[in-house]
Amino acid sequence: MEQLSFFAEAGQSKGLPEELLEYRAGFIDTALSDALLQRFIREIPWKQKVQTIYDKEVITPRLTAWYGDFGTDYSAPSGKVANPNPWTPELLMIKGLVEPLAGVKFNSVLLNYYRDGNDSVAWHSDRESVLGPRPVIASVSFGQVRSFDIRSKSDHSEKYSVRLEHGSFLLMKSGLQEGWEHRVAKSVKPMRPRVNLTFRVVI
Repeated sequence: MEQLSFFAEAGQSKGLPEELLEYRAGFIDTALSDALLQRFIREIPWKQKVQTIYDKEVITPRLTAWYGDFGTDYSAPSGKVANPNPWTPELLMIKGLVEPLAGVKFNSVLLNYYRDGNDSVAWHSDRESVLGPRPVIASVSFGQVRSFDIRSKSDHSEKYSVRLEHGSFLLMKSGLQEGWEHRVAKSVKPMRPRVNLTFRVVI
């Protein structure tokens, strides 16, 4: 079983590496965040992926959807770049808000739907070749507060956590994916739905 989050639920870890992460609470106001959360849950064509790990098929413990420019979806089972869902007005609006902060023009966004505390994403880094050598990823979260944990690849005792609040923005800067892993752990406590958007550049 995947390890549960080891961080306190109140506040952010001290000493977050600001050269790698930038966090902003209240990036999108509460009323708009409420509306967007409900619309995304209701209208996005969510899918649950099946992955092969160590010759076993494993169902991904969350729902996902890919949106973006033509030819920027690399989540297909074949591993090849495919065509995503076309941008919606809401996604384009959020994209326009995050790009000035990131200093990047994004061409795609992966949406993750965490239905409850059982949904999660295991330790990983986003190092796919189609993202380039030092990717910048902008994340916007709606709904249930969940802990975003990071740890150093070279020293797992060096770890931090950010509580991703409703309507918040997190920027994973250039260099984070090379030296660090991140996750959203399962929770034994009841959790309400959460939708997370991660804007990326697919080369």
